[in-house]
Amino acid sequence: MCGIVGYIGKRDVAPLLLEGLQRLEYRGYDSAGIVVTTPSSGRLKMVKAKGRVRDLEAKVPARFKGTTGIAHTRWATHGAPSDVNAHPHLDAEGKVAVVHNGIIDNASDLRRKLEADGVEFLSETDTEVLVHLIARSQATKLEDKVRETLRLIEGTYGIAVMHADFPDRIVVARNGSPVVLGIGEKEMFVASDIAALVSHTRQIVTLDDGEMATLKADDFRTYTTEGTRTTAEPTTVEWEAASYDMGGHDTYMHKEIHEQADAVDRVLRGRIDDRFSTVHLGGLNLDAREARRIRRVKILGCGTSYHAGMIGAQMIEQLARIPADAEPASEFRYRNAVVDPDTLYVAVSQSGETYDVLAAVQELKRKGARVLGVVNVVGSAIAREADGGIYVHAGPEVCVVSTKCFTNTTVAFALLALHLGRTRDLSVRDGKRIIEGLRKLPAQIAEIMELEEEVKKLALQFAEARSMLFIGRVRGYPVAREASLKLKEISYIHAEAYPASELKHGPLALIEPALPTVAIVPDDDLLEKNRAAMEEIKARSGKILAVAHQPQEKADETIVVPKNEDELDPILMGIPLQLLAYHTALVLGRDIDKPRNLAKSVTVE
Repeated sequence: MCGIVGYIGKRDVAPLLLEGLQRLEYRGYDSAGIVVTTPSSGRLKMVKAKGRVRDLEAKVPARFKGTTGIAHTRWATHGAPSDVNAHPHLDAEGKVAVVHNGIIDNASDLRRKLEADGVEFLSETDTEVLVHLIARSQATKLEDKVRETLRLIEGTYGIAVMHADFPDRIVVARNGSPVVLGIGEKEMFVASDIAALVSHTRQIVTLDDGEMATLKADDFRTYTTEGTRTTAEPTTVEWEAASYDMGGHDTYMHKEIHEQADAVDRVLRGRIDDRFSTVHLGGLNLDAREARRIRRVKILGCGTSYHAGMIGAQMIEQLARIPADAEPASEFRYRNAVVDPDTLYVAVSQSGETYDVLAAVQELKRKGARVLGVVNVVGSAIAREADGGIYVHAGPEVCVVSTKCFTNTTVAFALLALHLGRTRDLSVRDGKRIIEGLRKLPAQIAEIMELEEEVKKLALQFAEARSMLFIGRVRGYPVAREASLKLKEISYIHAEAYPASELKHGPLALIEPALPTVAIVPDDDLLEKNRAAMEEIKARSGKILAVAHQPQEKADETIVVPKNEDELDPILMGIPLQLLAYHTALVLGRDIDKPRNLAKSVTVE
């Protein structure tokens, strides 16, 4: 994996592909490459480079003309980052070029068989297997060569294929890794993410798993890997190219943190029903009678989405009085879980393409479960697979680490919890109370943004730490987990999160002046319990930063955030810690938008 861009038409293709790769840099990568051709040349021209897209651009010669091409940014899975391991890959004769996202599980077996037949491999990648299999196919059509090859493949893929003998087309296929077609005027595009397309077209077609497509300059057709034609109607994407610009900020992360007030306003817009003190969530496809039959809610996500699910599960229990919990999707799908017909399953993914979450959804659907999706990207795989769901309307999130999408996801869970609660036993009075709290959120987030200068000063202190501890009780614990994840993702400072109640059961042994603790201290019924935990830390000379609704005597420093309803407080309390992680990473000189070893949309296991 990580990013695919392709074009066929009449324009000079190399600048288009390089621009598309730049649009996909946020996904995380370690090398890049490009291959082009023209209808009359009968040969493929390729350039690859370890490093950034700018390194690739510097290697592309002035006379690198073509009207058809594919390009790729790679995030290493097989073989270290290098020019040789970068995509695209060519066969020995230089006729077949392939770019690939995903992982071929049986690549080692196929490689051994090909080597036994005399094939010499240049790279360590699993993708090169695809190239040689396509090149050796005896089929007369490129589509059939690709189809024959895919029958031999086990694993996930999003691929784009060019062949010097078929310069009038690009063939693409999807299984578990996104492939999006862009429909232009006598020109066609393909990408793994609409971010690469929106500056040229807003008409897109998203392939389903098991689907292929042939792109020509003036036409496209879709079909299954078995050859059956499929009907694909283009849809219009809402996001525009300007949504992917930095808008005067130094980084995308900084921009996206500051967009959260507006983003929360979008997720609330048109959904609040004052008359009945509830919300409209028509996309759930779940009527009141069905909602009342739910006996348990299970939320599945990975990373930040899992943490949002933890907050969501608490809201559902508190407001709807339905037992609820969150679990990493990557673990759920392997533990042979019992699927209960009275359980509502909720799959959470910013991209809607996270492979571990998608695979869990597909397994649940196979077993007859009802699954809702909470996603940001309209028309994404999880949105299509689920029975219904909620779009979080955060807008494009370019930085690898999630901020505004995390916040909007927690707000979406508040809406779901209120909806389920009002179909059951949540009173009109409590419904109104939660609605009033939701309406306060955008202004309160804007108020938190005014604390940035204060947080910047704190970051100077914490940048010196080698490790940090984050603690919280009940509502504060998921906030602590997400805050510790943000810090480690972009600053590379080791950080751990624990329930504050667990300190005396082991982690207290770590407390010393060199280990700062961040304590989440909401002004709720557990305030004194949280203060007692801080007392334990201070007694052992630990340094404490509290995030609280009022100054904390036992803390060395306190970030005071606005108070909302108890159930909604976690939505706000993590936001200043996004700023803390950001400014700590800035002090340390990290590549904040593209942290090392990470990718934006994790479409492999």
